[in-house]
Amino acid sequence: MKLVTFLQTGRERIGAVMADGRILDFHAADPRLAVDMLTLIREQDELMPLARALAAAPGPWVLDPAGVTLLAPVPRPVAMRDGYAFRQHVATARRNRGLEMIPEFDQFPVTYFTNHQAVVGPGPLEVLEHHLRRLDYELEVAAVTGRPLCNCSLEEADEAIFGFMIMNDWSARALQAEEMKLSLGPCKGKDFATGLGPWLVTRDELPLSPSPQGRVLRARMTCAVNGRLLSDGDAATMNWTFAQILQRTAYGARVSAGEVLGSGTVGTGCLLELNGSKVTDDLWLKAGDVVTMEVEGLGRLENTIVQGRGTGLPFTLVSQGPRLMDHSG
Repeated sequence: MKLVTFLQTGRERIGAVMADGRILDFHAADPRLAVDMLTLIREQDELMPLARALAAAPGPWVLDPAGVTLLAPVPRPVAMRDGYAFRQHVATARRNRGLEMIPEFDQFPVTYFTNHQAVVGPGPLEVLEHHLRRLDYELEVAAVTGRPLCNCSLEEADEAIFGFMIMNDWSARALQAEEMKLSLGPCKGKDFATGLGPWLVTRDELPLSPSPQGRVLRARMTCAVNGRLLSDGDAATMNWTFAQILQRTAYGARVSAGEVLGSGTVGTGCLLELNGSKVTDDLWLKAGDVVTMEVEGLGRLENTIVQGRGTGLPFTLVSQGPRLMDHSG
């Protein structure tokens, strides 16, 4: 199923996208399904059969998509991590900086926590002045956990995946470059927004191929800016499967249902990589740009960059150390 979270007359609801593009409103169809997406995922054994039965015979509870506003499918994840699973992206980005490929990449998968309270769906993306200093997109796929995990096998990790969606790991590269010098990972360069959507697709609807390392999603991934195709890759080129990433994540730690796990950036999947490879010439996103990501089977996630108003950062990095910024002019 293609599951969605949407607004109708100011109320948040969940539903499913039908073959003709209309949206089945679970809330209107069955009071037992008048829940949010996290509840549907957590109580999937009871609720998903009801949802599938409704989708097979939707009746009158279908909506014109033009009359609703799509939100992120999982607007409030329990937690959100991002991975680093595409070797092409890592190797190219390091080579562009004059660095050798780090050998640990091939030894174990890694993730970092990102801001699960800053999820955005399709539509306008409001950013501030400092974000627009080398604003970038990152083309990714995300898995959503459907069952709790701890110290699990690869098979258990695979079975715990509820579904997949497009992920855009928005990145403010100037802020990120400053803070990464302190070796604590990305923070302000990443925490302002992560795009998810437009649908959460249950894994049974996708072309997943078995492998000794876990299931592999085979899906073309593209990103265009203002209609110009810039990024083109495939989810099958992940060097670590989601099962492997989840297995390591759950080592000695509890992973809950409703967590989001990003794949990391596909090869060619961001401006940082493309600029460094001279595919693009110092191209960064600006207000008014339209960023369109498409992944086979997962839909189309489109955002328009909007500059918002803010008071600015309280500190900036200078050679003598941090000082208060002057915002008078």
